[in-house]
Amino acid sequence: MVKHIVMWNIQAAAGEGKAASIERVKHAFEALRDKIPGLLRLEIGVDRSGVDYACDVVLYSEFESQAALDAYAVHPEHLRVRQAIEGLRVTRHQVDYAA
Repeated sequence: MVKHIVMWNIQAAAGEGKAASIERVKHAFEALRDKIPGLLRLEIGVDRSGVDYACDVVLYSEFESQAALDAYAVHPEHLRVRQAIEGLRVTRHQVDYAA
């Protein structure tokens, strides 16, 4: 199994507040459930701490293999989500590891 964790800081989109942009990111990734072969688990968390060094959103996902994670990276549904949130993320951090 491979765990894939991504954290973002989000900025407000034109015409909406930061909270609305965070919800757009959250819902976009939640829509990937049951659409990606080999994706075993997907969670989206929104920071509640409010500390200045925290990221706004975290994606925690588990894939059955590295091949499944690699296929996810280029899957049309994932690419659609990436396009939908384009311009909303300010920073991005990622960790992938075998479990």
